[in-house]
Amino acid sequence: MRAFCVHLLTASGAGLSLLALLLAAERHFTAMFLVLGAALIVDGVDGPLARRWNVAGALPRWSGDTLDFVVDYTTYVFVPAFAIVIGGLMPDWLGIVCGLAIAVSGALYFADRDMKTDDNRFKGFPAVWNVVAFYLLALKPDGWICAGVILLLAILTFAPVCFVHPLRVRRGRTFNIALLVVWAILAALTVRSRLAPDAWLSAGLLITGGYFLLAGLRAAPRGG
Repeated sequence: MRAFCVHLLTASGAGLSLLALLLAAERHFTAMFLVLGAALIVDGVDGPLARRWNVAGALPRWSGDTLDFVVDYTTYVFVPAFAIVIGGLMPDWLGIVCGLAIAVSGALYFADRDMKTDDNRFKGFPAVWNVVAFYLLALKPDGWICAGVILLLAILTFAPVCFVHPLRVRRGRTFNIALLVVWAILAALTVRSRLAPDAWLSAGLLITGGYFLLAGLRAAPRGG
């Protein structure tokens, strides 16, 4: 029963993604990101619980990895893609093109059996489109800049570069976690501002986000 409750916790992320999608459809993007934030919390705690209680051994009928991938695709890729398409960030036709690029590249990424290195770095852009959607809807850059960022990251999904995992990569982990906490505070304040951050908040988001992006790129192994 305890093991099944862990699976239920993971599956609740699918329910949260549906709620987030409904909120996005009504263009309640602030509430949508609050729900996606709750899904992130679920995604952060279910794995340690599953390993601690040996859920895979107790309930081999259900694959926790498969369930996690299904839920992660909806929360990290599908809902953010939908929000970007209807968010008024760019012309409708361009938004649809970018949404399709996100949905397809994200699906291929989650099907990649070799998505991580031995030291737990991500190979290629790790399909965190929820974060990308957050930045675009909060900072609201020019539509062509939005499209350029999205298409570049979609291409980087398949590029021979690595992106840091702030919690699992040992090198610089303490600093990465500290900076992640700072980023979370800035993101919470941005959501509180109803996605209308002041200049200092915008600058803080860009600096912290830029660090995690460039830290991973610098760590790319030579020769791919």
